[in-house]
Amino acid sequence: MKNSLTHKTAFLSWLAIYPVINIVSYFFDGLLMQIPLLIRTLILSAVLVPLMTYVVMPIYTKLFKKWLDKE
Repeated sequence: MKNSLTHKTAFLSWLAIYPVINIVSYFFDGLLMQIPLLIRTLILSAVLVPLMTYVVMPIYTKLFKKWLDKE
């Protein structure tokens, strides 16, 4: 069912984004906190979106392929 796949994809996206945001924050929080909020979120989104799209999500979709394909 498409609806089930949508829920699974949303959950998988959250599962992937959560650790990536924490890792980036851990390593760059001191530097990023010195930058104004709007610029900081611009930088974070410019880094996180390609990282999620081209690195993290392809790995997660391979790892969870059976679960995603299951009806």
